Amino acid sequence: MMRGAAGIKPLSLIAAACLLLGLMTAMAGCTGADGDVEDDGRIVVVVTIPPQQEFVERVGGDHVRVILLVPPGADPHTHEPAPAVLAGVAEADLYAMVGSGIEFEIAWGDKIAALNPGMAVVNCSQGVEFIAADPHIWTSPRNAKVMVENIRDGLIEADPENAEDYRRNAAAYLDDLDTLDAEISALIAGSGVRVVLVDHPSWAYLARDYGFEEVAIESEGKEPSPKRIEHLIRLAEEEGVRVVFASPEHSTRSAGVIAEAIGGSVVTVSPLKKDYMDNMRQVASAFAGSVSG
Repeated sequence: MMRGAAGIKPLSLIAAACLLLGLMTAMAGCTGADGDVEDDGRIVVVVTIPPQQEFVERVGGDHVRVILLVPPGADPHTHEPAPAVLAGVAEADLYAMVGSGIEFEIAWGDKIAALNPGMAVVNCSQGVEFIAADPHIWTSPRNAKVMVENIRDGLIEADPENAEDYRRNAAAYLDDLDTLDAEISALIAGSGVRVVLVDHPSWAYLARDYGFEEVAIESEGKEPSPKRIEHLIRLAEEEGVRVVFASPEHSTRSAGVIAEAIGGSVVTVSPLKKDYMDNMRQVASAFAGSVSG
């Protein structure tokens, strides 16, 4: 079983063997940034989602090459990786998994481990205080700092010769995350926002750490009932909410219905963009401006 992956069932030896055989051809001819298995001397690090790619690249610098399992625009709840990507995993040195119960890792964690039994695994969520039913731990910069520290330690263990570079790079990025934390704290506090209405529950960690409430339209992956929509419309009107936030990885239909009813608008925000710092500034600014004055 994959280390640090609570709740993932062991993959049978037969299934693992079938998967490995199915990838042999792809491994022989694999090309491209995410699946290239050519040895260029760098540490090959597998990550699940785009924000982790930035974390690893900022800490690892020129010493790392990253394989991304869930590409931009894909839904980590349902995505299945391409054979060429899995072929690259078979040559990787380290897997930095989110570790928070994200559905992709539950479905694919043991399969990924079976492709490369010698690959080290870092649980990026170690040390994070979880919120039930929300695996999106990275959506708070304070949790991102914990993830970066875990990545730093994993890289040092995998490549001790470059430990000082990893420590120095991580320290610089952690300083940037501290600055981002302070900016978001001031922005949210000054806005007076108390409730943010979202289509998909992705922002509970951001809400917890910066003092507002996330209210999600969907529940347990299901579209809301007419009664639920009526309740959300009333809540939005009471709180002065004029924006409904939708993620590009999910349907915006219900968000549009509510936005029309309150005379507001739908704004798209994604928790999965690679450019983490810029994206979180944009998200916080959008949340802060989502209520009427």
